[in-house]
Amino acid sequence: MAQTTSLAVQIDRNGGPEELKLVEVTVGEPGPGEIRIRHKAVGLNYIDVYQRAGLYKLPMPLQLGMEASGVVEAVGEGVTHLKAGDRAAYASQPPGSYCELRVMPAKCVCKLPDDISFETGAAMMLKGLTVEYLLNRTLPQGGLQAGDFVLFHAAAGGVGLIACQWARAMGLQLIGTAGSDDKCALAKAQGAAFVINYAKEDFVARVKEITGGQGVKVVYDSVGKDTFLKSLDCLRPFGLLANFGNASGKVEPLDIGLLAAKGSLYVSRPTLFTHIATRESTQDMADQLFAMVSSGKVNIQIDQRFPLAQVQQAHISLEARKTTGCTILTL
Repeated sequence: MAQTTSLAVQIDRNGGPEELKLVEVTVGEPGPGEIRIRHKAVGLNYIDVYQRAGLYKLPMPLQLGMEASGVVEAVGEGVTHLKAGDRAAYASQPPGSYCELRVMPAKCVCKLPDDISFETGAAMMLKGLTVEYLLNRTLPQGGLQAGDFVLFHAAAGGVGLIACQWARAMGLQLIGTAGSDDKCALAKAQGAAFVINYAKEDFVARVKEITGGQGVKVVYDSVGKDTFLKSLDCLRPFGLLANFGNASGKVEPLDIGLLAAKGSLYVSRPTLFTHIATRESTQDMADQLFAMVSSGKVNIQIDQRFPLAQVQQAHISLEARKTTGCTILTL
């Protein structure tokens, strides 16, 4: 069996960014259902922080990273949708994209259209597929129609800026929150119909004002602990709160009686990896994302680039909420 080496980022224990170590690993041949891919760029996501810190418990040593793009070097038995030489991109489990070269399951790896760059491919897969399942598949009672109000927290982040543009393309009135005037301006420029600086304004009162007292049909909340209960107060009767992240910490246990008292509300805790559990669903969602990007309706904004060796600084910036748009690791 042919083997080669690759630089990769690993942790031996949970902790802060200082636990991220650049090491040399051995990479072999792909087995059945696997590919070997040489990365061109790697995406950085908040789930990487959760895994590093231990909010999501995984076996050690752990090679981090959930998305990347590159060129397929070899395919294992049974892989028919990819071949050696294909440009490809993915968001996939298990973690391991913080590296130059890896062997991984093929089912969540998609051919990358020629008109989409490797950097864009690495930056957009996890975040873009997240927006796809939120706006197209995580829906309130009766679905979403043009003109409907939705509230999207962290609207100037990587997921948020894609959501602002995608929602505009759907005709939705997205109300975006962010923690500074500059971030609010960025979300507004990317398609948010309204923006709220939650550091200065009560976002519940402002949402009620914007919607004429009715509230929104759905809140998409990746902040978690700091926003969860107030997000419920932003919903109209039968509204949906989709909590898809925990940037401020894990949401406390919920008294479901609150859902009755606040208007027969719904709460969901969706994840991307449930949605991309099969090759068919992954490809369908990726096709929707590729179409939005290729059409120009969604532009993937990469605001930070760090060499792989500077991954500790990348995590420091991400956790300090000093980033906007997407962040990638370059190779």
